[in-house]
Amino acid sequence: MIAKVVVDVAVDREFDYRVPDELAGTVKVGSRVTVSFGPRRTQGYVVGLAEASDRAALKAIEGVIGVRPYIDEALLKLARWMGEYYCAPVELAVQSVLPGAVRQHKAKFKEQLFVRLALPVAVGVDRGPLEDLRAKAPKQAAALDVLIAQSESGLFLHELARRSGADQAAVRALETKGLVVIEKQAELRNPLLHLEVLPTQPLALMPQQAAALEVVKQSIDTRQPPVILLHGVTGSGKTEVYLQGIAHALERGCGAIVLVPEIALTPQTIERFRGRFGDTIAVLHSALSDGERHDEWHRIWDGRARIAIGARSAVFAPVHDLGLIVVDEEHEPTYKQDEAPRYNARDVAVMRGAMQGCAVLLGSATPALESIHNARTGKYRLVEMLHRVDHRSMPVMRIVDMRIEAERTGKAAVFSRELVEAVRRRLERAEQVMLFLNRRGFATSLQCPKCGFVAQCDQCSVAYTYHRVGESLKCHICGDSKAVPACCPGCQDPAFKLAGLGTQRVEIATARVFPGARVTRMDADATTGKDAHRRILGEFKSGKIDILVGTQMIAKGLHFPNVTLIGVLNADLSLSMPDFRAGERTFQLLTQVAGRAGRGEVPGEVIVQTFSPFHAAIQAARRLDYAGFCDQEFEFRKELMYPPFGHLVCVGLRGPDETRVAAAASALAGRLKPALSADVILAEPSAAPLARAKGQYRYQVLLRASRTKAMTGPLKIVLREMKWPAGVSFSVDVDALQMM
Repeated sequence: MIAKVVVDVAVDREFDYRVPDELAGTVKVGSRVTVSFGPRRTQGYVVGLAEASDRAALKAIEGVIGVRPYIDEALLKLARWMGEYYCAPVELAVQSVLPGAVRQHKAKFKEQLFVRLALPVAVGVDRGPLEDLRAKAPKQAAALDVLIAQSESGLFLHELARRSGADQAAVRALETKGLVVIEKQAELRNPLLHLEVLPTQPLALMPQQAAALEVVKQSIDTRQPPVILLHGVTGSGKTEVYLQGIAHALERGCGAIVLVPEIALTPQTIERFRGRFGDTIAVLHSALSDGERHDEWHRIWDGRARIAIGARSAVFAPVHDLGLIVVDEEHEPTYKQDEAPRYNARDVAVMRGAMQGCAVLLGSATPALESIHNARTGKYRLVEMLHRVDHRSMPVMRIVDMRIEAERTGKAAVFSRELVEAVRRRLERAEQVMLFLNRRGFATSLQCPKCGFVAQCDQCSVAYTYHRVGESLKCHICGDSKAVPACCPGCQDPAFKLAGLGTQRVEIATARVFPGARVTRMDADATTGKDAHRRILGEFKSGKIDILVGTQMIAKGLHFPNVTLIGVLNADLSLSMPDFRAGERTFQLLTQVAGRAGRGEVPGEVIVQTFSPFHAAIQAARRLDYAGFCDQEFEFRKELMYPPFGHLVCVGLRGPDETRVAAAASALAGRLKPALSADVILAEPSAAPLARAKGQYRYQVLLRASRTKAMTGPLKIVLREMKWPAGVSFSVDVDALQMM
């Protein structure tokens, strides 16, 4: 028997290995194996089995890791598709379906001492002498009482000591007397151990929710339609449809996967799902420790957890008998992986559903234009929920022209007069406010007003961001940090000017303008600690915070009934990005952040501060006119064959020498031109909008076509044959979302 193995080395090839007789029944497709590769031993995965090989003198597989395959054939098939579609080495695609915490050599369960009653005691025999212990050895008796109350299950030693007050010596004495058995046992690290959630029951549904749920049930039962796009306005009750749809899948003996785009959404999502489904859920996201992720994955793999919840990599969770995949906020760009394989978890979910015959539910208040186009052309089934639960009113959005505000005050203000007055009214009524600015730090740049010097990162073509916390300058691209200089390096003038606005500055300004309010900031800098997301959101939910200042972490998916006002600062930030999706992202962000207001009994209000009040995306968001925005955006996308009317492939080149990178980009474009068919649009190579990052100069070659294969087929051949200059590397991003 011959095993086809991909090894943990990026060579984009499968290698044949002989299966020795002693492992003949153990090596299976998906098995994790140890092999000799060149001069070293490494790990790999069996991706196929064959009777013979065209290679002679094959090396033998040295060992098998695990009692059964870590990757089933369905996930292997999905990995192969990813490698092919996203132009990624097959071994990287295979590795991506397993968390690093599971792949690592040192990954293992945490073993602890476990105590259980010895058999005679457990079945109620010889308990008379136990009464003597109460007088002679009360700690031993206390430990026995706790174990007897546990019936036949037993407890870990540290938990038994906590409950009974008995130390290890007392429990060891019981072992000597033959009353208990102490043995090592794996103790699962549970990230939800201290999360107390009240059980919930299914809610009565509004007519539109009920209609949507029926379509979901039909899809689970019959696989028709295979993909549902649930377009539900903010507050329309999409989560309840998810919950009841998953309950139906469980009733049919199937499992489910739920994807959320932000770690910040995970705590609220987990609370809702655990309240409904208890310990049958498992969570997979980057905020977990390696040990927690290892154990949660194994709970799913063993079938002890039937529902996997997490960010994009949870799409590969090894859920048995998968019946439903839910992709919440399916439009979010955070579903796109930024390293090879550069997959989009939403699209992988759709493909996994097709391969495994399970229903896929994509939900959003502002679906991606690609998804709405698929619904309009019949690839997806569109289901709409256009009313909020109990017909609560949508928030009123007001646009404030900050140009007029600047003329009135003579300077660029953080808050407009309208926003200040609106916040004060809410605070007087004990209502809560959210202030949104999608830029962290205190100021976007540090400038010298005398000579014009701007503090710029040495490795990236961006200015340093000034952070008041820690008094430092930080580059948000490469992470470099340095102290704030005492004077201008150019002219030695000590008077620096802080330009631009960040969340730290907004937090300080908010506390100054509203001195009696309790203000908290939630951004990437404020949530570095473990469980920081859960803590901040929990305090806000319980009313301990009056005003929450934050970035896009607070913009979507969160449900706080007492929030009645949203203030959006610098709404035009995303409009200035050099990206054809800038208008779409601005519309989505404004609509999503507006949806956090008025989710309770009191109507909500949104005040949007902008220097571009008449931009089409901002005006469409003000009217909550999704259909109108789509129609207008589709017109120019179709004209230029941009997604969704064409696929986009971005080949990025980078290196420390700009001349070599530019020459390589030109050479690549020159090789591609004759290899591509006439229906492929090849743009001239150019410097990336972010021309330098982490010391690397960056160039791009963009391709557009109606079919992905028309680009990726010739591209793979050309890339394989290209001779790259020293120091120049490349990456391929199929269906690119980020053009920076």
